[in-house]
Amino acid sequence: MNYPFRTIIDVKPLPFSIDYSTPLLMLGSCFTDNIGNILVERKFPVLVNPFGVVYNPVSVALVLNRISDGIPYIESDLQNRNDQWFSFHHHTSFSSHNQAKCLKNINSSLAKAHRLWNKSDRLIITLGTARVYRYNETSKPVANCHKIPAREFTHELLTVNEIVGEWNDLLSKQFASKPSLRVLFTVSPVRHWKDGAVGNQISKSTLLLAISQLVSMFPHNVFYFPSYEIMMDDLRDYRFYADDMLHPNSQAVRYIWVRFASSVLSNEAGGLLAEIEKLQKAANHKPFNIQSDEYRKHVALTLDKITAFVSKHSAIDFSEEISNLKNRTI
Repeated sequence: MNYPFRTIIDVKPLPFSIDYSTPLLMLGSCFTDNIGNILVERKFPVLVNPFGVVYNPVSVALVLNRISDGIPYIESDLQNRNDQWFSFHHHTSFSSHNQAKCLKNINSSLAKAHRLWNKSDRLIITLGTARVYRYNETSKPVANCHKIPAREFTHELLTVNEIVGEWNDLLSKQFASKPSLRVLFTVSPVRHWKDGAVGNQISKSTLLLAISQLVSMFPHNVFYFPSYEIMMDDLRDYRFYADDMLHPNSQAVRYIWVRFASSVLSNEAGGLLAEIEKLQKAANHKPFNIQSDEYRKHVALTLDKITAFVSKHSAIDFSEEISNLKNRTI
């Protein structure tokens, strides 16, 4: 008898697909960045975390609501601490010593997300933790504490009912205006070790139960991808973790990406993806001598191939590769 040495998670193809013609919005934890950046690199029309990394379900819901409504932020929405202007809805990457610059960056990213959302019917949400921090002064949840002392926040574990209630209202609103919208939830495989081993499991379990209920409530529009289960059960070996032993390393991310791609990418997208990867590999090739006749021929041939590809698929942008290739032989 053949005994397998790993537990392989059965990931079935989803009843909808992602391709190069449909804009995609991705929100949530840093695992959203991991998979989202691969999609960006492969030139999919995707926008990843326009408010920065967001971990808890309430803050992700707030972000999606704001993107959907497109209401700009104003000066009174910002906070100032330690000579830094910031928003409790955004990651620290939006913070600035200059209030006008902070507000401009926030609203520029919001406007871009709102434009994409108006054209999109694909949404991927990665939830990281069911624990939320509420700013004591307002009792409102924050997406990021911005290094403000912990005593100024109340830390609480959301219940399954609270998460489901928040997302039921939000999704009902979105599906009313976007009947073709398909939402894919996943739970981040990154462990939140500040909560302790038991606390982390309780948090992840709460997310899984809440998502399961939402899938049952919206069976034609809401789906689940098991990135958490793939990491915990299929890749249950520390060689698949980064040095902190909490985050998936690049090998694990690539493996989960392959499982994700086989589940959700259309056949056409898969074919284009293979062509794009070949062109990118050729464009990124760096020889010992870039002034050699051989490399000049390689550059000319690669530019011809890229030009031919773009002529058939004008929406896919290879301008960066074209510019880099031309500059290398000047």
